[in-house]
Amino acid sequence: MGSLTRSEEMRFCQLIVEKDAAFNIVAEIGKNPYVQFKDLNPNVNNFQRTFVKDIRRYDEMERKLRFLEAQIVKDEIIVSGKVDNGDYAILPTSELNTLEGTLVELEKDVKSMNDSDAQLKANFMDLKEWDAVLDKTDEFFQGGVDDQAQEELEAQDEDGVTRSEKGPVNYLVGIVRRERLNGFERVLWRACHHTAYIRSSDIEEELEDPSGEKVHKTVFIIFLKGDRMRSIVEKVCDGFKAKLFKNCPKTFKERQSARNDVRARIQDLQTVLGQTREHRFRVLQAAANNHHQWLKQVRMIKTVFHMLNLFTFDGIGRFFVGECWIPAKHVDHVRRAIEVGAERSGSSVKPVLNILETSVTPPTYNETNKFTAVFQGIVDSYGIASYRELNPAPYTIITFPFLFSCMFGDLGHGVIMLMAGLWFVLREKNLQARNIKDEIFNMFFGGRYIILLMGIFSIHAGIVYNDLFAKSFNIFGSGWKNPYNMSEVDSWIEHTEHGKEMLVELAPEHAYDHAGGPYSFGVDPIWNIAENKLNFLNSMKMKLSVILGISQMTFGVVLSFFNHTFNKSKIDIFTVFIPQMLFMGCIFMYLCLQIILKWLFFWTQEATIFGQIYPGSHCAPSLLIGLINMFMMKDREAGFVQPGGKVNGEYKEVEACYLSQWYPGQSVIEMILVVIAVICVPIMLFGKPIHHVMQQKKKQKELHGNVTVRANVVADSSEIVINGGHKKEEAGHGGDHGGHEDESFGDVMVHQAIHTIEYVLGCVSHTASYLRLWALSLAHAQLSEVLWHMVFVTGGLGISGTAGFIAVYVVFFIFFVLTISILVLMEGLSAFLHTLRLHWVEFQSKFYLGLGYPFVPYSFKTALQEAELAAQ
Repeated sequence: MGSLTRSEEMRFCQLIVEKDAAFNIVAEIGKNPYVQFKDLNPNVNNFQRTFVKDIRRYDEMERKLRFLEAQIVKDEIIVSGKVDNGDYAILPTSELNTLEGTLVELEKDVKSMNDSDAQLKANFMDLKEWDAVLDKTDEFFQGGVDDQAQEELEAQDEDGVTRSEKGPVNYLVGIVRRERLNGFERVLWRACHHTAYIRSSDIEEELEDPSGEKVHKTVFIIFLKGDRMRSIVEKVCDGFKAKLFKNCPKTFKERQSARNDVRARIQDLQTVLGQTREHRFRVLQAAANNHHQWLKQVRMIKTVFHMLNLFTFDGIGRFFVGECWIPAKHVDHVRRAIEVGAERSGSSVKPVLNILETSVTPPTYNETNKFTAVFQGIVDSYGIASYRELNPAPYTIITFPFLFSCMFGDLGHGVIMLMAGLWFVLREKNLQARNIKDEIFNMFFGGRYIILLMGIFSIHAGIVYNDLFAKSFNIFGSGWKNPYNMSEVDSWIEHTEHGKEMLVELAPEHAYDHAGGPYSFGVDPIWNIAENKLNFLNSMKMKLSVILGISQMTFGVVLSFFNHTFNKSKIDIFTVFIPQMLFMGCIFMYLCLQIILKWLFFWTQEATIFGQIYPGSHCAPSLLIGLINMFMMKDREAGFVQPGGKVNGEYKEVEACYLSQWYPGQSVIEMILVVIAVICVPIMLFGKPIHHVMQQKKKQKELHGNVTVRANVVADSSEIVINGGHKKEEAGHGGDHGGHEDESFGDVMVHQAIHTIEYVLGCVSHTASYLRLWALSLAHAQLSEVLWHMVFVTGGLGISGTAGFIAVYVVFFIFFVLTISILVLMEGLSAFLHTLRLHWVEFQSKFYLGLGYPFVPYSFKTALQEAELAAQ
């Protein structure tokens, strides 16, 4: 069975059901995500499958429902019941037929109401325009526009500017959209050669066209002479889509009568429009109350028919036959679901679920919950685990936020991230119910638990680094004291130039409190004000990065042992795991041990431990020189290397020296470690290929003593050994030979050569890659310090008086925004991506293949979610 660190054990099953009961059985199976069906008709086109007509039928019903939804949203009606209540019962066939008829009638009614509403809106707009034209025409003539136009046109004739036709002055009244008015006037002026006189007046009320768009329009009146000029004006109006009212009454009384008539018609039309909209609202509201349930039913039935299209018929066409993958622990649940579906359909034939033996590699199914899903997603993004391969996700829950915090270690920034994660987690149900569509928000919400853990671990790292917005906090009391008398300090201050800082050197042998010991937890706060703090912090963080990196890589190699053990591959244990551990231990774990011992034994003053003299920290052994000497196999004398390279047997206090060797016989032991590491390389390179050749020769010898009969079974390759009396499955997931029994010697040799070179070189390059923990931690701390001093201290705290109080409030807002945007979001994203790379490349490459394919179960819940996403 499955476990926390391995995928679930799968069973390949054959389902045989009666044709009439197939729908209800598959529908019952879809209520839980336990079954992944196999397509038994891979060469059949989707349009030629058995249930294509049924799918088209429900596609059409879904189209009608989407049309109704668009109309409901257009009228700003709320669709109720959108939250999935977990009820996946399918309606009886009679109710589905009734639903289909209801949808047909609803679509017909809504389309009819749309056409009627569009026609009524068009008539209403025409009446409103006609009413506005009548009003504005009266305004034009009351202002003496007619006489003024007559005078202008006659003056143009007398001056001979442009010869117009003789006759009385006529006018045309029309309406045009306001944004087109300026262009309309310019074109009309040029086309008529300055012989047309135009006046316009805006309509104050917004008009609504049949499509629902709000438009602003303007009434115009054009005075002209002659039929030729009238024709030109009409063509210009057509070009600008201006509407002319040729039957405008000539007298005031006629216009007044027409105005009274049109306003009465407007009142009647408003009443009709109101009644139509009220009826439309009632119809759409009733549809909205049931829309979600109807759409859910249609999509579930479509999903069932899609699954039935994966089945095939038996010889007589009475039974459906399907093949599927089921997790072993859910086989009994599926059997019960099949029985319930058969009872519901009234079938007299009991369905059959057979468990088959197969050589096909099963899919990988790692059961997750809302907490572990995000970590499993990180692992699956690299590659789906091979079947029953060790799953890195449980370990990633701890290692991912821990490595992130090493690069993001700041107590203040960690608290901000923790608060963000807590807000997402505590308001989880409320945010899910709101169904927010924003992609960036959903990305952060999906990772709410990893954000929470990253915040917690960053707080821990901030305490270890003693870093809070680039400031340190002294909780346990510093281990450093002032060794100088205050009288001496006052004397130095007197000789120091005014306004100039004075640096005081604290020698460890005098200023460090040996009795009190180091700072109780984390970095001593005095380093925050030290000029050489970068030298100290860089050395500490760099060595921590190396230790953490080698520890995680070693842990990855140890996890590979469990994969080899599970696959019962002894050859991988002896020729891969053990040499890898020895290679890692003899060089890299030995280096980590030296780093830790250097921290423990080389303090601020000389100490004698186990009869060996360990000088102060200024004469500590050099790790770099020691590592070079180890690989060069140099013989080192006991003693201390003084300036000039001279080795003395006794320790003398000088400013610069280092211990020549750590312990007696160090050169010999290190030579043995290097030799062991070198020997491990050919073992990793040639061990499995040689074993492969020996196994092939052994099989050839066995072939002369056994008579083998090959039997072809449907979907199952098996080998029956007559004199052995047992059945053996040919396919393997590792087996005793590491999964290479079917490969040639050349393939195994090339594979092992690549694997060996990758591991040996990777141990060096991956260790260097973990130095990003130090680099990003340094960058984050320096950015935080720059932001504190350049923005908050200089811009706020550096100003005195009342202006300083005001400046602090203003600058704090700027400081807070920059902290969130740069140090939390941008730096957090950078640290997240680097942590992702460390897990994918440096950690998982030691034991994780990721060559599997996911278990994608059929379920109504998943199908409804995918359909909802596709509809968006």
